[in-house]
Amino acid sequence: MYNILTLNKIAACGTEKFDKAKYTVSDSVENPTGILVRSAVMHDMTFGADLLAIGRAGAGTNNIPVDKCAEQGIVVFNTPGANANAVKELVLAGLFLSSRKVTKAVAWAADLKDTEEMNVAKQVEKGKSQFAGPEVLGKTLGVIGLGAIGRKVAEAAAALGMTVIGTDPFLSEAAAAEIAPFCKVVATKEEVYAAADYITLHVPCNADTKGFMNAAVFAQLKDGARILNFARGELVNDTDLEAAIASGKVACYVTDFPNAKTVAMDGVVAIPHLGASTPESEDNCAKMAADELIDYIENGNIRNSVNFPNVACDAAGRKVCVLFKEGADVTGACCSGVKKGFGYAIFTGDADADALAAKDGVIKVRVIG
Repeated sequence: MYNILTLNKIAACGTEKFDKAKYTVSDSVENPTGILVRSAVMHDMTFGADLLAIGRAGAGTNNIPVDKCAEQGIVVFNTPGANANAVKELVLAGLFLSSRKVTKAVAWAADLKDTEEMNVAKQVEKGKSQFAGPEVLGKTLGVIGLGAIGRKVAEAAAALGMTVIGTDPFLSEAAAAEIAPFCKVVATKEEVYAAADYITLHVPCNADTKGFMNAAVFAQLKDGARILNFARGELVNDTDLEAAIASGKVACYVTDFPNAKTVAMDGVVAIPHLGASTPESEDNCAKMAADELIDYIENGNIRNSVNFPNVACDAAGRKVCVLFKEGADVTGACCSGVKKGFGYAIFTGDADADALAAKDGVIKVRVIG
């Protein structure tokens, strides 16, 4: 039997994928083989020797100690694209909120609730001008990051009549060709900054991107630019943002990741991390994460891992699965790969598991079948 520990409430359509004859799935199992998680913070957790993999029912893995897991031979999966439509829809809502001052207008109107009916109408007509804002039709949207979500946002914005310009250093030529009909792909972020009336961020937060939206970038924007951040709050330098809003360089900042500073900042629309909060998204993520764990546990296949390469072998029979550090001698594998300094190889037939485990740089060896 395999034990699957759930650290958050996971949609039943995901947990039901685990065969009850093979798996025990609950929030209280001990010595888990796999963990299913959404937003629970795992950085202070101690992982047992039986743990093979963690399935993140979502895209971001900031709540998981990914590097620590790699060192211990624990494969971390995420579910790219499973919540893309949900986030796209909220980005579009943010696009309109950034222009039309809807949140402020609604709050102002709510304060009229005790006013006499005729006076309400007068107050509405008198006060509405303070909430005027531009239409998005004909404006330019800049997309930083053209992955699953960024592409969907770009296509939807183009359908609204916007000009769309985007950049992504990891975009393949084939992917660029696919989105060319609705998004002009450029080589640098600077080209996006100069052209865009609105900018939407769709990049991971890491050492290269943390705080990259700062004073130097704000200075390159059009006056009155509007910024949408449904990726990670740490991408934006809050102190520099406050100054840019005060100067009028940034007209509005919409974020799905409010913090103590931005939630009280003028010119900010703060949304309480609702990007993937739809039943459809939660179902998609749960099912995809469950499928990834099952395929790895039972078949040794890695698909959509953030700390090990994608390697799959659908051959029947015995498999010896090896997690290793780059440079280890794993010659003779039927398939293998390396990612960020860590590798994975699958051997078939009568490969000697003990001999492989004894090699320098090998982290973990598992025999299936």
